[in-house]
Amino acid sequence: MHERSEMNPTTLYRSGQRKKLLIILFLSLLLSGAVLYALYAGSYHLPFDRILTIIHQAITDPASLESVKSEKTVVIDFRMPRVLLAVLTGISLSIAGCVMQALLRNPLVSPFTLGLSSAASFGAALAIVFGAAFLPFLPPQFQNSAIIFCAFILGWLSILLIYGISRMKGSSSATLILAGVVIGYIFTAGVMILKYLTNDEKLREITLWLMGGMWGANWGAIIIVAPITLLCFLYLESIAWDLNSLSAGDDVAKNLGVNVNRLRLTGLCVSTLAASACLAFTGIIGFIGLMGPHIGRMLIGNDNRYLIPCSALLGALILLISDTAARTIMDPIEIPVGVIMYVIGGIFFLFLILQGKHRVIT
Repeated sequence: MHERSEMNPTTLYRSGQRKKLLIILFLSLLLSGAVLYALYAGSYHLPFDRILTIIHQAITDPASLESVKSEKTVVIDFRMPRVLLAVLTGISLSIAGCVMQALLRNPLVSPFTLGLSSAASFGAALAIVFGAAFLPFLPPQFQNSAIIFCAFILGWLSILLIYGISRMKGSSSATLILAGVVIGYIFTAGVMILKYLTNDEKLREITLWLMGGMWGANWGAIIIVAPITLLCFLYLESIAWDLNSLSAGDDVAKNLGVNVNRLRLTGLCVSTLAASACLAFTGIIGFIGLMGPHIGRMLIGNDNRYLIPCSALLGALILLISDTAARTIMDPIEIPVGVIMYVIGGIFFLFLILQGKHRVIT
């Protein structure tokens, strides 16, 4: 009787659910620890208890921090926005990659491979090279935000262009991916032309933006990115069942009542919105949209109800650790976090290849 109860499908299902929830809880605790360490790490050393006191005072009694302006500036104005932007960017890029892979049934799809990053790069390069002349309608006080605005708009519109091209040929997954690759190459060519034609100062600025980093972190960026990330996450989590149905094929999903074309369009648009909103502030950061979902599948499987939050936590954890290492490993010199991510991503996928984990990458 005991053996039969252990083999009961309902019991096994609930046991699997508990295991997945425990993994997500563990990752949440791990991320919390990484956040605390990132607030602590840096050339200006403060003990953990002092950092927690400053955060508490900033929430409950901001006026009391006037007597410790230097500590408040380091923790509240510099480190905390940077930590939060790294977490939000990791969440956005990872859930975007996770959902794009589910929509197109291809585990190698990500915002990077679909051309979104190239489009955002082209938008940023246009704003850097032409500056205020490129966006004369922006008020003078917003001219410094031209790079963010152009990167966001072109990054988000790129997916509409890709989807429109694919619709001409039947809107299949393969066509969408190929259209993304082609559009990515076109935008990359545009960036190369702008780099060739511009002067040395602007060339350096473009190159720095393409490397990716959290240099633009401030509370203004957090106020913009945080609600976008939260709303996109909630929407994408709400369509997790439909994504699970789509994994069995378009025909099966349609028979289950899923509007496949609408699901793909809205899912891609929302994923792109989340990713482009962050990339506009950070520059190009690769591999998060691939690594987060891949590691998530190794831990909890393909159920998108759990895979999306698991990928979000993994993406945030990986990017936060990478950014903390980027600014502390050669202190006071800061390495672009995009460079760190390319190294980590390359090693990760090389490890998968050498271990023969074909089920993960094919």
